[in-house]
Amino acid sequence: MIQQPQIQTAIPQHRYQVGNYGVTLLGEIASGDGVDYRYILAFVPNGQSQPSLYICCERNRPPEPPGGAWRMRLVNNAMSEVLEAADRWSNANTFAAEALEVGAQALGIEGEPVQRLM
Repeated sequence: MIQQPQIQTAIPQHRYQVGNYGVTLLGEIASGDGVDYRYILAFVPNGQSQPSLYICCERNRPPEPPGGAWRMRLVNNAMSEVLEAADRWSNANTFAAEALEVGAQALGIEGEPVQRLM
């Protein structure tokens, strides 16, 4: 996976079920890749152990485009792309709601209901 987050430790904040994916919102993340992650939303296909998609909330770095202290980045097997920068993603619920939509769209499951499990 391209630029996959190198998670050393993280605390699950919430868990969801979206279609055939278990989704976990991680917080308090220590990584080995030098990225300052606020949150990571990991989409794991049912029956598998590794995520196939990550939506990351990372500290925005100059000279990246302005827009906020945090940026949303989508990471899967084909790409790693910064989508937008915004201060509002410092809030876990705001980030999770938008990241669930982005992830569902990227996986082609946007019509599936989102069930919060934890």
